[in-house]
Amino acid sequence: MKQYPKSELYFLFALLVGAIVLTFFIFKPFLYVGILALVGATVFQPVYTKIVSATRGRKGISAFLSTLFVLCIVVTPLVFFAVQMVREATVLYASLATGGLTQASVFLTRVMQSVGREFLGSTQVTLNIDQYIKSSLDFLIQNIGFVFSNVLALLGGGIIFFVSLYYFFKNGDSLRDTVTSVSPLRTDYNEKIFTKLRISIISVVQGSLFVAVLQGLFAGFGFLVFGVPSALLWAGVAMFAALIPGIGTSLVVLPAVLYLYLTGNPIHAVCLLVYGLIVVSLIDNVLKPKLMERGMLIHPFFILLSAIGGIFFFGPIGFLLGPLVLGFLFVILELYSSTKTEFGFDE
Repeated sequence: MKQYPKSELYFLFALLVGAIVLTFFIFKPFLYVGILALVGATVFQPVYTKIVSATRGRKGISAFLSTLFVLCIVVTPLVFFAVQMVREATVLYASLATGGLTQASVFLTRVMQSVGREFLGSTQVTLNIDQYIKSSLDFLIQNIGFVFSNVLALLGGGIIFFVSLYYFFKNGDSLRDTVTSVSPLRTDYNEKIFTKLRISIISVVQGSLFVAVLQGLFAGFGFLVFGVPSALLWAGVAMFAALIPGIGTSLVVLPAVLYLYLTGNPIHAVCLLVYGLIVVSLIDNVLKPKLMERGMLIHPFFILLSAIGGIFFFGPIGFLLGPLVLGFLFVILELYSSTKTEFGFDE
């Protein structure tokens, strides 16, 4: 085998690193969109496979139909929901900014004063509900509202997302083979990483995020039916609450029940309570275990922290990217644990 001078190898390596860095900055504006498209192609791969079978192996038309399916079933409803949620948050924020207090807020403030008088000897104990809600809505509007502030950027990102999704469906296998061929790892290690990463993505998206979104939507439907104001807004809050282990959507449903009771709607309050216990909780207790039983088991508390931390680090898209990064970490840790003997790290 011909030996090359080390100077040539070093120079080639420097060129490779430089090209990778430049390519990263070129594609950086589209990085998040590309990751979302890759996640979408992974989650909806079974749909694409069935369409390929139905079209007798025509990958082009199958990829187009699969992309259209994602647009109609997932993206369009979520965009509509997000727009409505921002509108309701803006209206509620404006109402609170003018000093408006609900009957429930006044009642709870008086309760806190009574508790302070009886147990602390002071009537200065208050529950500033308005301020808490304002702070939460500030965070919501700042992190979601700016997404809709630039329509052209949103449309451009959407086009890139669907084009990327189409090609991930159509050429996903070829892309995987290309990455495997240039990877310095052994073929079986590459296969393990791809397989476990796919399981991790499906587990996180379907077993945690999808169930949280589903619970939030069902909770929002209950809020809407039984007369809770800003139902879609609180449905969005319920989605985040659904990620909290042991508490879940009850963090939002129970205050809504209390609100209905305190504002003179005891029948609606009881109906919402029963609806929450039977319908909303049933999704978490029945559907979630079935979706996660074949995936990587990541504790819901870590999913919650990664979703919140992801929002601070990545922006609104971090709700998805945070848990996926956590899932990727678990993949690498599991692979390292299973192969450290071969590398001699445990000697």
